[in-house]
Amino acid sequence: MEVYGGIDLHSNNNVVVLLDEEDRIIYRKRLPNDLKAVLQELSPYRNRIVGLVVESTYNWYWLVDGLMDAGYALHLANTAAIKQYEGLKYTDDNSDAAWLAKLLRLDLLPEGYIYPKHERAVRDLLRKRMQLVHQKVSNILSIQNLVARNTGMGLSANRVKRLDDADVDALLPDCDLALAVKANVSVLTCLRQQIGQLERAVKGRAKMKPPFTYLQTVDGIGLILSLTIMLETGDVRRFAGVGNFASYCRCVDSKKLSNGKRKGEGNRKCGNKYLAWAFVEAAHFAIRNNGKIMRFYQRKQARTNKIVAIKATAHKLARACYYIMRDQVDFDVNKAFA
Repeated sequence: MEVYGGIDLHSNNNVVVLLDEEDRIIYRKRLPNDLKAVLQELSPYRNRIVGLVVESTYNWYWLVDGLMDAGYALHLANTAAIKQYEGLKYTDDNSDAAWLAKLLRLDLLPEGYIYPKHERAVRDLLRKRMQLVHQKVSNILSIQNLVARNTGMGLSANRVKRLDDADVDALLPDCDLALAVKANVSVLTCLRQQIGQLERAVKGRAKMKPPFTYLQTVDGIGLILSLTIMLETGDVRRFAGVGNFASYCRCVDSKKLSNGKRKGEGNRKCGNKYLAWAFVEAAHFAIRNNGKIMRFYQRKQARTNKIVAIKATAHKLARACYYIMRDQVDFDVNKAFA
């Protein structure tokens, strides 16, 4: 008798439900988030389990990796695409886990991508770098705002990056204001050091795969951004088409239309926020370095606004990069921005 399993994963526990071929529950229990405990409970059914489904929550790595290492067939559920019948009056963790198992049995499970374990650590280094870059920008903006409020002066980002204690004292005679800016300057110095350290580590560990080497032919994409796109994309063949990839990069509108009228919107945050950031960054650099892309951006900006124009440019770059990775060809600005 074949058995199908669903695991509803939480921060400190998980609910395991096993169903037989007729959707009868043969096992149901809440377990601590301990791999040994989970493996021990599943062991009596090991030879009959066709597959196990785990929710794609923030903390799935340890469970999916451990079960796969133990020889189980694992499926990662795309929770954003799973919807139970809205007429149900009562659901709980048990019913959620059973529903995952049932979807697997019916071969209707919307699956997420199980990113290769051996590449996650380097990818997380780049994610940490992005977090620190955001913090660096936040500190620069804080200094600019404080100086503008109290002196009326505008400081460029490059000027802020060169500030030292003497410069701060000259700008802000008030000792308390100067101390506040010096705190930001100290944090900026530390962030630059840590960002540089992370970049050196990534460059030493990550090797560009052949399909991704062509990314650096795109105006605005250097080594760090190409590594980010490579490590966040994974196997480009997992996307059915260019629209799926652009959607995953959060580069498409989220609208629900009927008879030309807007009836609502979907989940705008569904997708990969790191790829969304990478292509927006690439768009900013591409606008500066390529005249044709600059003109496209300016036309969009004239009709809409800067934010929409940047996102439209990022969308074009994301679509171009999909074909570059899939077909392993150089970037052609005339095709991408015709």
